[in-house]
Amino acid sequence: MTATALHRNGGLLLLMSVATGLAVAGNYFAQPLLDVIGGELGIGPSMAALVVTAAQVGYALGLILLVPLGDLLERRRLAVSLYAATAVFLLVSATAPNGTVLLISTALTGLTSVGAQVVVPFAATLADPAERGRVVGTVMTGLMLGLLLARTASGALSELGGWRTVYWVSAALMTLMAVLLRIFLPRLGGDGARLSYAGLLRSTLAMYRHEPLLRWRAAIGALSLASFSVLWTALTFLLARSPYDWTESAIGLVGLVGAVGALTATVAGRLADRGHVQRVTGVGTVLLVASWTALAAGANSLLWLLVGVIVLDLAHQAVLNSSQNILYALRPEARNRINSAFLTAFFAGGAVGSALASVVWVYGGWTGVCVLGAILSAGTVALWVLERATVDRAAAKIPLPR
Repeated sequence: MTATALHRNGGLLLLMSVATGLAVAGNYFAQPLLDVIGGELGIGPSMAALVVTAAQVGYALGLILLVPLGDLLERRRLAVSLYAATAVFLLVSATAPNGTVLLISTALTGLTSVGAQVVVPFAATLADPAERGRVVGTVMTGLMLGLLLARTASGALSELGGWRTVYWVSAALMTLMAVLLRIFLPRLGGDGARLSYAGLLRSTLAMYRHEPLLRWRAAIGALSLASFSVLWTALTFLLARSPYDWTESAIGLVGLVGAVGALTATVAGRLADRGHVQRVTGVGTVLLVASWTALAAGANSLLWLLVGVIVLDLAHQAVLNSSQNILYALRPEARNRINSAFLTAFFAGGAVGSALASVVWVYGGWTGVCVLGAILSAGTVALWVLERATVDRAAAKIPLPR
């Protein structure tokens, strides 16, 4: 398949987008079901909460240990193997007899679900460079929709057939994705065949040293996801109390509102393809800050709260999509290693944001949460300005050819 074939094959692009969303969703299904799971398996709230932590830890390890393999191994085989393994571990979760088995299977599911992050640079490689932004934006839309809608879907499936139904359905869908990816993805060999696995991991870490833009974008992305995570962690606390007093199922529906912002990723991608990638980042960081003004007003106004949710999700998507477009253009032969390095920092920022939100909520309530989110968002603006100044200064030092 040539680079332009992905442009012609909209079905393959849709498949890759759906596959990334389903893979990521598996790490978030348990969040609204912790009480139910704990009650059936006879585990306390603290151990039940570890299910979410296990998924995050597994995913982080997968980003570091498995995603770089895309530069070493044949990529279709790697992606299909990871999707098939994820399906197996979801089946173990569906039949878990106790909390220990569920924790282990959840961690392993998180580990192999990084197959989604093999598919994203796969799509970037297949895309025509002139349309890479649109392609990456489309695939990342699927990923963010999976992240945002997982809680809503798990609540609905749980009501239909219990919490185990969620895992049975997810396992079936991941099996289907593995089969479809095996059929429709082209073979694509890795470019780092001469590297050992240890050398591959060292090379991934070395990307931070050799690529200044990776350092800047990893920091910007980490703060952006931290701000995003602050909102989605604290939002449940806000909506469960007065003046909202919403039920858990109603709170889960807010993910549908967040999905509106996620759907704009393709717009950001198209603007990047037209040469506006830096403007997309700049506008995105400013909108991140602005969104927290609306969210602060949302303490007592549902309208402002929903506006803030949509704007923040839109801004976060713009920052993420533009950053990935910049990074994927750096070194095509090391695209998976760059992706691994970037996303490790990216999701670490999200974990820190979630932890900070929980603490700040206790001591500062919604006002404190909004101040925290605004500070993190302002950090993305500052880093982007510094990146531009640094890169422009470095470029000015390069003598022009005579």
